[in-house]
Amino acid sequence: MKVPTMIFVLALGMNIKVADEMSLMRFNVTNSCEDCDLRGSKLTGASADFGAGSSEVGASRISSSKISKNILFIMSDDHTTQGIGVYNSRLSALDPTPTLDKLAAEGTIFRLAHSTNAICSPSRAAILTGQYSHVNGVLDLHGNLPSERQYLPQLLKKAGYETAIIGKWHLKSEPGAFDHYEVLRGQGTYFDPELRVQGAKPWPENVEQTVGHSSDIITDRALAWLKNRKSDKPFALFHHFKAPHDMFENARRYNDYLADVDIPEPNNLWNQGEWGSEGTRGVNDSLRDTIGSSVSHRNKYRNMATDLAELHAKLQKKGDVRNLGIDLKIDLNLSDEDFTRQTYQTFVKRYLRCVKGVDDNIKRMLDYIDDAGIADDTIVIYTSDQGFFLGEHDLIDKRWMYEEALHMPLIVKYPGKNKAPKQSKLIVNNTDFAPTVLGMIGVETPSEMQGRDFSAVFEGKDPDNWRNSTYYRYWMNMAHHYNPAHFGIRTDKYKLIFFYGQHFVEGGGGKWPEEREQTGMRTPPAWELYDLSKDPHENINEYRNPDYTGVIKQLKVELAQLREIYQDTDEHYPHLQELVEKHWID
Repeated sequence: MKVPTMIFVLALGMNIKVADEMSLMRFNVTNSCEDCDLRGSKLTGASADFGAGSSEVGASRISSSKISKNILFIMSDDHTTQGIGVYNSRLSALDPTPTLDKLAAEGTIFRLAHSTNAICSPSRAAILTGQYSHVNGVLDLHGNLPSERQYLPQLLKKAGYETAIIGKWHLKSEPGAFDHYEVLRGQGTYFDPELRVQGAKPWPENVEQTVGHSSDIITDRALAWLKNRKSDKPFALFHHFKAPHDMFENARRYNDYLADVDIPEPNNLWNQGEWGSEGTRGVNDSLRDTIGSSVSHRNKYRNMATDLAELHAKLQKKGDVRNLGIDLKIDLNLSDEDFTRQTYQTFVKRYLRCVKGVDDNIKRMLDYIDDAGIADDTIVIYTSDQGFFLGEHDLIDKRWMYEEALHMPLIVKYPGKNKAPKQSKLIVNNTDFAPTVLGMIGVETPSEMQGRDFSAVFEGKDPDNWRNSTYYRYWMNMAHHYNPAHFGIRTDKYKLIFFYGQHFVEGGGGKWPEEREQTGMRTPPAWELYDLSKDPHENINEYRNPDYTGVIKQLKVELAQLREIYQDTDEHYPHLQELVEKHWID
């Protein structure tokens, strides 16, 4: 049976027609750029330009008026804004990131940078392509990004850069668009990681074994590449840490860091009474023990203490004593409250020890840039592939559209830009990173990219016709950490999320039987609304509050627009299209 299209968007600033199942409601929406898409281009059907199957990136004009600066793009894995001093979280007083704080003081900190799919591989693909997951083809951790779709390094090379990526890659295909690469095998290991390198054998058979902690090894290799390169071209170095990804194995020298400190707890570690919906808690809280991996005992399938105990057993079996300075086993006989507190303290200290290792190694990189006399000629960008939960809502990991996972740290030092603000509250997301890096060196955004260039910020200007909201979608239903699939919209004031709770492969997908069983789980569809101006920690779901009826209608119209503009209408997934349509006006 053909599933009717849920929503037809004629153009921004024009009427939205909602299908019969939605009572044929009509709304009028205005936008600062009438008849424009979110890149400021006219809506003329040119959306066909976007496509994961493109064999090469489109033509981009290069301005000769810009002096080419080096680019140092540093990215960590799962480094949440709560773990960076300058973002002023409850952990800021611990000062885990003095180097990043100094970088922010010398550059611009972005307060509203967002992931579009908060999981490792999809976020990395969005950064390199300037495209959403459904367009670049990397929906989940099984996605790959072949060389012909690695648009950002392609365009940097065309602009005259020598390019390199060193550290975590996690996109399966060879990073062949880079001139040089030394990348971790898959997720990589914290200690003694194998690096896949260029050589006589085909990818991925050229492997070098290293000895040491991954954060140190990656930085050693990055510094060696900088010191030994022969080219007189400007460089674009992508320096990608594994840390602080779980399971948080820090270098031994950090074992005593924060040992005697009591880590502040988030208030909503304990109280989640008005948070969530049937989509995240189950009918009458029937899925509280299933949805969302937890710090506490709450999740019967996966919680932090279980993860730590499994790591402890694995390391003991291997005879690996380098990271056993702290007993990872949590006493299961403790009261629920004591169990949660002890687990929280152990977990967050381990996380912040990894963060400290990242920060110290960034200092090594920046010290070299200074000592080599190229600091004034080098743009430095720091980010993470997404945020991470440190116990908020009794959650761990990322994936959710809630603030802690959705937000990405973004700090940019652009030498010579005296008009650049100390901070920006422009709503940006990771599809904008590639266009902006290109814009900083005078390269226009190619038509393949869905993101936009916000480099005008560094000239002290707001980009023309900038978006008022950002679109998000998490595709991996109930995989690994038991997060239902969902999508939504965030503005500067509100967040609307629809948890639809089904995998994009009907019945479940994945490589292994256990994964297919997990992703095949269905959870109740439900909406959530948060008023971020009054409730920045998202403790109260206002979706059923009649005071927000008008807000919800407006947000749904905007959400429908974004889904149409970004071509994320589920036409290839009719079971999802039908589900969304059925519950649009719940």
